[in-house]
Amino acid sequence: MKNRKIFLLFLILFILLLIGGYFGIKYIKDKKEEENIQEYTPEEEITEEQYRQTIVSLYFADKETGELLPEARMIDIKEIINDPYNVLMNMLIEGPKNEKFAKVIPDGTKVLSINKEGDTLTIDFSSEFLNYDKNADIAKNNLIYSIVNTMTELTEINHVKFLVNGEVNSDFSDTYVRK
Repeated sequence: MKNRKIFLLFLILFILLLIGGYFGIKYIKDKKEEENIQEYTPEEEITEEQYRQTIVSLYFADKETGELLPEARMIDIKEIINDPYNVLMNMLIEGPKNEKFAKVIPDGTKVLSINKEGDTLTIDFSSEFLNYDKNADIAKNNLIYSIVNTMTELTEINHVKFLVNGEVNSDFSDTYVRK
């Protein structure tokens, strides 16, 4: 009977040690986590100008593969809000910022006018637009879809038509949709 009491006493003591050890370890672990957690403070506040930035995708030819790929650019919404079509076209005419991409629109090309009717955008170019490499099938395709893919990034545009000096040109007589 005495052995039984001693055994029971040791069992209770052992259980208390286990429970105490568990909570002690948990307390130490939580304390360490609290020390490691620090409040994040940004290096600088987001400026009003940064709030006005948006990303646009312009399509240019990859110099190695010739495939059209998007180049993302940050632009101030104030620049694009009033006349997005002309702004995007001028950015395409200027060419890519990334050295891995090649300009698709021929040098000297000017946009004479841009009109939107429904979801179709009609772009009238100067005659320099026809100075693309006519020997390469991909050059005409890239010229068309560089413009079409860029313009159809805008939700209100689904089709693009091309004019040269105000007239339909046999090389670009179709209405194009995004590829």
